[in-house]
Amino acid sequence: MRSHTLVIAVVLALASACRESGKISPSPSSSAGNEQSLEVLKAEPTHAPEVPPPTRRSHAAKVVVELEVREVVREIADGVKYTFWTFGGQVPGRFIRVREGDTVELHLQNHPENKMPHNIDLHAVTGPGGGATSTFTAPGHQTQFTFTALRSGLYVYHCATAPVGMHVGNGMYGLIYVEPKDPLPPVDHEYYVMQGDFYTVGKYREKGLQPFDMQKAIEENPTYVVFNGSEGSLIGDNALKAKVGERVRLFVGNGGPNLTSSFHLIGEIFDRVYSEAGTKVNENVQTTVIPSGGAAIVEFTAQVPGTYILVDHALFRAFNKGALGMLKVSGPESKDLYSGREIDAVYLGDKATPSTALGTAAENEAHGTLTKEDQIAAGRQLFLGTCSPCHQTEGQGVPNAFPPLAGSDFLMADKLRATGIVLNGRTGPVTVSGEDFNSVMPPQSQLPDDDIANILTFVRNSWGNSGDAVSRDEVTEVRKKTPRTPGAAL
Repeated sequence: MRSHTLVIAVVLALASACRESGKISPSPSSSAGNEQSLEVLKAEPTHAPEVPPPTRRSHAAKVVVELEVREVVREIADGVKYTFWTFGGQVPGRFIRVREGDTVELHLQNHPENKMPHNIDLHAVTGPGGGATSTFTAPGHQTQFTFTALRSGLYVYHCATAPVGMHVGNGMYGLIYVEPKDPLPPVDHEYYVMQGDFYTVGKYREKGLQPFDMQKAIEENPTYVVFNGSEGSLIGDNALKAKVGERVRLFVGNGGPNLTSSFHLIGEIFDRVYSEAGTKVNENVQTTVIPSGGAAIVEFTAQVPGTYILVDHALFRAFNKGALGMLKVSGPESKDLYSGREIDAVYLGDKATPSTALGTAAENEAHGTLTKEDQIAAGRQLFLGTCSPCHQTEGQGVPNAFPPLAGSDFLMADKLRATGIVLNGRTGPVTVSGEDFNSVMPPQSQLPDDDIANILTFVRNSWGNSGDAVSRDEVTEVRKKTPRTPGAAL
């Protein structure tokens, strides 16, 4: 017994000496040992609306993720530029996909041409700051940290450098999806959509490079609410696509920094919604709430061909701030399910078909080369979103309701009077080309002066009308001299 005790004592003494000299390795059961034994993979994050393919792994791995912060000037709307702060050069940041149980080694690089320090807080991290405390990164530098993806779900990541709201409000957010060990069933399409609210000094669609407006952000009064970083990110050729009979899964996030999203797909019902991107499933959902800094996973099967509209169902955000996208479904018609026609321009306005005319007009005006033809082209696009529901797409108006613009003697008689009516609205009887009308035109003073000038130039030179152009300066002068009616924008 004494010899056995002596052997144990010697072994313990040797082990203690080895630990003190740093020569003993962690036991295989330790986290470091597990990390050393893991397969090492490099993540391939994607830009929205693309999603990386499923991991298709039944085991944990060490996944190396590299993100580069870039401060870039891009368009937020036609002719409107903004300095975005981004993870990867676009808003939202790249989509990261890992598996529950993975060890994630995240490298954050801050491009040397950037002006600001940045960091990253991932809601998928269990630990102080979600990684922010480990990744304060100056321009031209790189930081890294490691975490274990303990819980499955779809999580937001964002910058958390002070002032945090400003960094997030400039576009510094994205999504990381931690696949459950028992993965979701496969679908035909997976897409990445993320909403954000932006605050510019200029009003909605005011042209040129627009600075960030801190006061608007504090008051939670955004100029733009958009999907994937800009008004046109999911419209026209950029629309999401599917075929009849295909199943679609949308990974939807809300970067905020302020607003809660009421996410809705016009013409579809979500078969399944993983509320707040957790594990509980709700079925047959019309609209799902996504908080700022939150996410949801929605699934549905496309059954009828046509154009489906993604919106924040706080509808002024969709039609007056930009939170609108498209899913175009192709395939055979299903008259037994739906007999209606394709969605049209009167419903969607200028968002139905994207155009470069607005950007061209803004650029030419900035260079002093704006032509009447530029204004007409831009005005035609703007007319669809502002005037066509009442005055109709060919300016014909609606009998006994809304006066025509085509061949209108009232319109052509005085362009400054017409400008004042657009700015301030008009109520009461009016005679147009010998016909009497008694209706209401709401004020459109929320539009920038150049947009009003372009619309008026278009209608004064279309459908049999012929007149001189209306300039931005003329609209500005009328705006200064005429008081706004109650409820009109300044």
